[in-house]
Amino acid sequence: MVMLSSQIPEEFKDIRPYAPDELPQVFNELMADEQFVQIVQKVAPEMAKQLPAFLAQSASSAAPGLTSLDVQKTFFYPLLKNIIQKCSQGIDLTLPEGFDRQRNYTFVTNHRDIVLDSAFLSCLLIENGFQTTVEIAIGDNLLIYPWIKKLARINKSFIVQRSLPPRQAFAASAVMSRYMHFAINEKHENIWIAQREGRAKDSNDCTQDAILKMMAMGAEGSIKERLKDMHIVPMALSYELDPCDFLKAKEFQQKRDIEGFKKSREDDLVNMQTGIFGAKGRIHFEAAPCIDEWIDTLPDDMPRGEIYSAVARHIDREIHRSYRLYPFNYIAADRLDGTSARSDRYTAADVEAFEKYLAQRLSLIDLPNPDTEFLTERILTMYANPVFNQEKAVKD
Repeated sequence: MVMLSSQIPEEFKDIRPYAPDELPQVFNELMADEQFVQIVQKVAPEMAKQLPAFLAQSASSAAPGLTSLDVQKTFFYPLLKNIIQKCSQGIDLTLPEGFDRQRNYTFVTNHRDIVLDSAFLSCLLIENGFQTTVEIAIGDNLLIYPWIKKLARINKSFIVQRSLPPRQAFAASAVMSRYMHFAINEKHENIWIAQREGRAKDSNDCTQDAILKMMAMGAEGSIKERLKDMHIVPMALSYELDPCDFLKAKEFQQKRDIEGFKKSREDDLVNMQTGIFGAKGRIHFEAAPCIDEWIDTLPDDMPRGEIYSAVARHIDREIHRSYRLYPFNYIAADRLDGTSARSDRYTAADVEAFEKYLAQRLSLIDLPNPDTEFLTERILTMYANPVFNQEKAVKD
């Protein structure tokens, strides 16, 4: 349902995506932002050629019928398809049999890429017969410049306010939760949210209870009813290659060696750019069934803390079972285990290719004192953990 800004509660104004009547003004502001224009020309020259004309046309039309979904379909979708063509070996989505594409869901996923996880999902939903894409939960720590915040909100993002004192953070979480329920039930949107705050840099994907507690804050009824109101669908994202694997390994050593180390704004931009334009190999998204019916199986008198933990572990199992694993994953797992137990999943040529890939990634780590053994173990762990988690999920 398309809503104008006047139809959306005022309390959501600073965090929600832009409404159609707000887009022309935002487009004008972007075109006047020199930093935005310069950054786009530097990191995405093809986008830079198309963007000014698109924004000018959209802003001059001042048509209240232009929605963020329209912008995604006419501008961002072709850009993403270009990235898929140039930076991957293809992408696909598997849905459970009988999955209802007419309903709206909260897709809770593991998180690999800062920008592309939700963007790729939006593409796949449109290609698989869904009526709309996803509204995206994005941390304010990534919105390091005004133009990034504006672009994110154009692209159907709502803002997770992470840089607040505890009391204010609690109130902000309640507002965001109410917005998510509003987006599902009143706007009839889908939602994308990662299963934890930030990426699991070692690919050990585990759902944080706090994410579920936040979701439950903004609705009425029992905890079970509040979670069911979000129509949660666990979804696994599987990238054959992680373009940021060497950057993540570098950060592990920096955190180990430098007390209180934190990434800079420039580091975040490098991660975004590398993730977008780096090689990804094959990409697979796989949805598990909506958990509404499973939640009904939980006892009504179950303590709320146990409900959150049980739901989180169920989401984990569904995601872990749904991974699509590739030869590099199995090779890395065997390397860490010191065995060849999974050798039926890869060939000698795969091993040779992985060794070359690993050496090349290590060569990209620009530290004054690289700990090669530690960095190697970190990269191996990133590729092996999905194997370990899936084997445990299948066994359980």
